[in-house]
Amino acid sequence: MNSRILALIAAAAASTIYGVNHTIAKGLMPDVIGPYGFILVRVTGAALLFWLIGLFVNSEKIDRKDWPRILICALFGMVLNMNMFFKGLELSTPINSSVVITLTPVILLVLGAFLLKERITWLKSVGIGIGLVGALVLILFGAKTQENAPNIPLGNMLFIVNATSYAFYLILVKPLVAKYSSITLMKIFFLLAVFMNLPIGLSQFMEVSWVDLGFSEIWKLVFVVVGTSVLTYLFNIYALKQLSPSTIGVFMYLQPLVAVGFAILVGADSLSTIRIIAAILIFTGVFLSTRTPKKATSP
Repeated sequence: MNSRILALIAAAAASTIYGVNHTIAKGLMPDVIGPYGFILVRVTGAALLFWLIGLFVNSEKIDRKDWPRILICALFGMVLNMNMFFKGLELSTPINSSVVITLTPVILLVLGAFLLKERITWLKSVGIGIGLVGALVLILFGAKTQENAPNIPLGNMLFIVNATSYAFYLILVKPLVAKYSSITLMKIFFLLAVFMNLPIGLSQFMEVSWVDLGFSEIWKLVFVVVGTSVLTYLFNIYALKQLSPSTIGVFMYLQPLVAVGFAILVGADSLSTIRIIAAILIFTGVFLSTRTPKKATSP
């Protein structure tokens, strides 16, 4: 099997894990563990695993001037981003979360225009508008509550905060990625995230009756820590070594399809007309806003 096929499999596997995660993580909250306590477990487990992997990778010294940016990246990428997503997942549904977070490229485009002075074409502007309309449709006209989803509009708004925070992280981390290895950055980011999340999630972590957890709860926790926090990252890194970023971007559309299919299959969520309309609008907006115009070729 050649390296390109393996890279495609890795990218598909990462999106599949992300898609399934929406339902698995939702199933643990809030009865087994609260969202903030869950994030503390997630970042602690990921930190331990990345430091273990780091034993087999050459260590790098961090320049003193880069520490402020590293701290901010950890705050946006491993604290605000994750806590808003899991709290939103507790309040809303797996299908809603998988649809709304696909707005990340649109938000990234808007932030790039404001922070990096990047030019936005009229086609991208139309895409941004359509995508945001889709998000508003989901928030304003979707169901307000349903079983195991006590406040869907607020949850959906937290997903947008999550996507915005992650977009900030992607912009801020770019200079660091060019300077340091990925394992070095993840080791530091997740270690910092442990200390940042301690005051937020410690009380919910302590409320868990760990000795009484059954196999079902334990494997779901392990899946979120090992699968969603570590394996997906490693899969995407491997895929990026063989595939172009635009090819990787196509797999973004796989995640909500997996999330919707898995949620319906296990009876954790269901489709509605409003959700379908919102998803079509958001997917159309993302497609238009991330489309790269073809360069004219000389005869």
